[in-house]
Amino acid sequence: MDYLSLIKRPIESELNEFITLFEQSLSHEDSLLSEVLSHIKQRGGKRMRPMLLMLLAKNYGSVSSVTLNSAIGLELLHTASLVHDDVVDESEERRGQASVNATYNNKAAVLVGDFILSTALLKVSYTNNQRIIETLAELGRVLASGEILQLQNIKNEEISEEVYYRVIEQKTAVLFAACSSIGALSAGATDAEVEKARQFGHDLGIMFQIRDDIFDYYDSKEIGKPTGNDMAEGKLTLPVIYALQHSPFDSMMTLAKKVKAGTINRDEIAVLVEFTKQQGGIEYAERCMEDYHRKAQQYVDTCVKDPMIATALTAYLDYVIQRRK
Repeated sequence: MDYLSLIKRPIESELNEFITLFEQSLSHEDSLLSEVLSHIKQRGGKRMRPMLLMLLAKNYGSVSSVTLNSAIGLELLHTASLVHDDVVDESEERRGQASVNATYNNKAAVLVGDFILSTALLKVSYTNNQRIIETLAELGRVLASGEILQLQNIKNEEISEEVYYRVIEQKTAVLFAACSSIGALSAGATDAEVEKARQFGHDLGIMFQIRDDIFDYYDSKEIGKPTGNDMAEGKLTLPVIYALQHSPFDSMMTLAKKVKAGTINRDEIAVLVEFTKQQGGIEYAERCMEDYHRKAQQYVDTCVKDPMIATALTAYLDYVIQRRK
């Protein structure tokens, strides 16, 4: 099924306007800055977050200039955070393209990230909506604290689902929650409607991240990262956490501690990945993902009246579950 076409259908013209305005915001006359911004623009992407924001706006009213400036500000903030994350993680690739830090250097990446972040704040100020500005500013704070929590968690010997969910709430769920609540706010939704939209985005974000984490247990060129890449970076995700808690073999716990210590090798990662699969870790993570999918679908069934928007949001949820990268 062509989920993306269904998602775009109610907001096609607005999405095209967004893309034009967004690309204009990533432009500058300075030669080096212009070159780096052009490099970032080449990534493209599916624009999943702006589409979500605009669909929620349309659910409660219409896509206005407030909505568009909000979507641009949020997407710029997200872009800046990815540029900075690549420096922190020493990543060489982003979406199959060389990262900014790999192509240029860390100094250029940090400074360009700062430029994009400042542009995000400028764009969202054009909304003249205090609650939208506050929501975006708080999003930036939580994303940063989530990255710090993840760094801290690598050194934390505790291996638990509670810690895992705390990290992904601050790294991913908060981003989708902000998209949904800002979209509703931009259309003049009531406080109760904004809260329901926020919860929908939160549940969507959790299932999005669990799907991402499941990818790490399979080797695929489509996904663009090798099996066990998260483990190589010191991260233990939901499938392996479940396997370790329900089949606590000393040898596997020793390997898990080596992940945390950053001393594990590729052969040992392969053993831990296979152990996770054999002990039902993937199936458990998929069940958790389906639970969040059901909660998010309930919002669509009860709070979305326009059939075309309901179809688009259902396709959005199904796409997150079914995507292969």
